[in-house]
Amino acid sequence: MELSLLLEYGWVLLILVALEGILAADNALVMAIMVKHLPDDQRKKALFYGLAGAFVFRFGSLFAISYLVNVWQMQAIGALYLLFISINHLIKHYFRKGNEEEKESKSKSGFWATVIKVELADIAFAVDSILAAVALAVTLPETALPKIGGLDGGQFIVIFAGGIIGLVIMRFAANLFVQVLKKRPGLETAAFLIVGWVGVKLAVHTLAHPSLGFISHHFPESGLWKGIFWTVLLGIAVGGWFFSKEKKEAGNDESSENSYKKANNS
Repeated sequence: MELSLLLEYGWVLLILVALEGILAADNALVMAIMVKHLPDDQRKKALFYGLAGAFVFRFGSLFAISYLVNVWQMQAIGALYLLFISINHLIKHYFRKGNEEEKESKSKSGFWATVIKVELADIAFAVDSILAAVALAVTLPETALPKIGGLDGGQFIVIFAGGIIGLVIMRFAANLFVQVLKKRPGLETAAFLIVGWVGVKLAVHTLAHPSLGFISHHFPESGLWKGIFWTVLLGIAVGGWFFSKEKKEAGNDESSENSYKKANNS
């Protein structure tokens, strides 16, 4: 593999690691909140099932999407879905936060109902994660590696590595990301803005599909579009860091932090 190609693949993998880290931390935190009302022994079992489900669904999504990635209808659905979860998160976060928290406090399910909810959340996070990774990797230059499904072997390896890193972060390093998110909550908004921007990237790739031809087939691989995409993405990331006010932890946050630590150490 040429040095320039290796650097481009390495750069995308680095962005994927950061994005997967925040999404995995979000996933782990959601699981911790979902199971915190259960007794200790049931909580550990529910989290074990949740982590196992995260593994199965993430790689199931990867192999399914790898065979459908060149179908423009799949690309269009993926782009719309990424835009939807980005916009939906922002609306919930800024306009319906109180209602969501009230609803969450009222819904305390039994063990198996909780496990089902955790697994459904795993499916949603798995699709989010893999679609974001595919949208980032699909316009990378092709390599000499054999194709896997509809993906170039190099692209598949980058997505696979991103998925593995996401699972490792969810199990071992998510606590660090959660602490960062608690100190700078604006980073979560930045992460979902990036997910939406990645959705735009996948939409551009869809519109350039030979079956549609709304824009030039070569535009998604052009230096102009790559420059625009990475400039905006880095702008969102840097802006998310510098414009996110550092938040001091209050004493009433201890219970949720302890719940997460129990979840992360299980």
